[in-house]
Amino acid sequence: MSDEIVVKDANGAVLKDGDNVTLIKDLKVKGSGGVTLKRGTLIKGIRLTGSEDEIDCRHDKVKGLVLRTEFVRKA
Repeated sequence: MSDEIVVKDANGAVLKDGDNVTLIKDLKVKGSGGVTLKRGTLIKGIRLTGSEDEIDCRHDKVKGLVLRTEFVRKA
């Protein structure tokens, strides 16, 4: 048995470092001065965190963005 964390998107697809994901819901980003990321936005090159519920990523408007996996699907 391994201690490896399996990270899955909203549809149950397994996510890995470097995958691209698409937002499935409009998200207001806290602490960014009112930036809203729209549904369908492509996020490239995600990084897995130590949590199975969160991914780390970048977007042009927001640096150091952490998204919950329930709001993304693998692109």
